[in-house]
Amino acid sequence: MKAFPMFIRTTGRRVVIVGGGEQAAQKARLLLKTDAVLVLVAAALEDELQALVQDGRATLVTKLTPQVFTDAAMAFIGTGCPGLDAAAHALARAAHCPVNVVDQPDLCDMTTPAIVDRDPIVVAIGSEGTAPVLTRDIKTRLEEMLPQTLGGLAALAGRLRPAVERRVPRARRRAFWAWAFKGDPRQAWVRGQESDAARTLKAAIAAGGPPERVTAGQISLVGAGPGARDLLTLRAVERLQEADVIFYDRLVDAEVLGLARRDAERVFVGKHVGAHAWPQDRINHMIVAAARKGQRVVRLKSGDPGIFGRATEELDAARRAGVAVELVPGVTAASAAGAMLGRSLTERNVADTLVLTTGTGCASDPAPDSTRHSGPGTTTAFYMGVRHARRLACDLMQKGLPANAPVDIACDISKPGERHIATTLGTLADTLDRNDVTGCAVMLVTWPKPCAERSLQGPGLAEVEPLAKKDAMCL
Repeated sequence: MKAFPMFIRTTGRRVVIVGGGEQAAQKARLLLKTDAVLVLVAAALEDELQALVQDGRATLVTKLTPQVFTDAAMAFIGTGCPGLDAAAHALARAAHCPVNVVDQPDLCDMTTPAIVDRDPIVVAIGSEGTAPVLTRDIKTRLEEMLPQTLGGLAALAGRLRPAVERRVPRARRRAFWAWAFKGDPRQAWVRGQESDAARTLKAAIAAGGPPERVTAGQISLVGAGPGARDLLTLRAVERLQEADVIFYDRLVDAEVLGLARRDAERVFVGKHVGAHAWPQDRINHMIVAAARKGQRVVRLKSGDPGIFGRATEELDAARRAGVAVELVPGVTAASAAGAMLGRSLTERNVADTLVLTTGTGCASDPAPDSTRHSGPGTTTAFYMGVRHARRLACDLMQKGLPANAPVDIACDISKPGERHIATTLGTLADTLDRNDVTGCAVMLVTWPKPCAERSLQGPGLAEVEPLAKKDAMCL
């Protein structure tokens, strides 16, 4: 950031506006939303500004001097004359007054953001002067999202805060406010039932906290997607911002964790193949124990928690303990790989079936039959299959897929170091070794239908030809 966003107190403070025309009027309209003492500096005022002076909402100074800026909270300059603007800017700077000069970003100590006003809730959107049209578009979207009455609920919360601090134990306050702003009280308020919402809040304060069902701990198994934080769902972001403790995997990107509440506890529970410092039973125990303490627990998993994420074991552990649990889906690696390649994973007359499978098994089944569903008309996405690429390629060729069939290898999808490597089935294992691909990769293999009107083409790859004999690597 080249500018630090902050809110400046205006109560009992002077704000100077230099200019008497439309530019000055625009700034005055903005400042009228505050309780600042407005000082207009101009030889003459247009009608709108003159009315502010007559109504006592602003005072008029007809002569521009350095003293007018002394002890002012800030100044806005918009005379319409570049020379006069520059002179006023110099006087304001000499008085050490922060200044904004209309349409002259090089002379601005501060810029005016686009504002969504739900007083006392105020959202300010800025672009450091680079993209005002974009900031206005964001403002429009926020105006649509935030109910007009939302500020009234925040104001009520401010009036009730002393009572909450007296009557609600510290350990239950976060849950109380989460319920107030996201539960039944808010829903009643935005429906226009302000009195009902207020009575509900006051009853909960008198009872020492929100309803018991609100303070009970819960577990959310949240999909972090393939890496990029803007691929998270809105619900995933919401759960991260609510969480008291987050248990996360080794493949979860640091930028995703950056979306969490700053004071949330973060616990790394990553596992590598063959290294189980955090065995699954221990993870199950930890997340359930945290939820039993009344904490909001997020179990953050890369991709989608329901796809090769051992979610069933964690769901079962929570349910056996009587803890509320939910699944928040994420963008799985195969979908992200298709998006990275700019192609669909299914295609009419080519592949009407999508197979998600893993090349890695468990102790009781170390080499699963990962290709059993592959065949003409399928696209197979192999997860965790890099170490088993030679076996997988051999299995596919024995089933009838030719050695020159194209394979797409997608590595570190949506992360800064993402890579796409195009190869063929017969050279897959050697390609992985040559490119030092060792872990986080998805391999996509499309086996077109015999009736496909066109053969599947990978970047720089030849057409798929019928398999005349088994590839030498399988013999």
